[in-house]
Amino acid sequence: MIEFRIDRHSGVSTYLQIVHQTEQALRLGMLEPGDKLPTAREVVEATAINPNTVLKAYRELERAGLVEARRGLGTFVRRTLGSAPADSPLRGELDDWARRAREAGLDRDDVAALFSSALEAHFGTITTKGNA
Repeated sequence: MIEFRIDRHSGVSTYLQIVHQTEQALRLGMLEPGDKLPTAREVVEATAINPNTVLKAYRELERAGLVEARRGLGTFVRRTLGSAPADSPLRGELDDWARRAREAGLDRDDVAALFSSALEAHFGTITTKGNA
């Protein structure tokens, strides 16, 4: 089951953090169709956020067709995203690269800037969600 981590200093709204973490789990194969998301109550107990924030995130995921609410049962994954399983050899290479970047003295923002630059060079600039 997914465990949401809320960073109150990220500048990203809490509901979007839940949406993004769910999308990432779907991309990495950590969530699959039929899997149940934690209830709003479970998320509230784990993260101390407002239940309406969880429900807003789940509505956004439902609107995107990624999950579905089943009355009295909970919220379930409808489909996955991407094809980059967490155990992919590329993940190992990326972990190694990140370790070397850190050893070279780069901080998180430096690494993010380099990675974003490489993404733009190979995939183009994202202008709207899902379009490059």
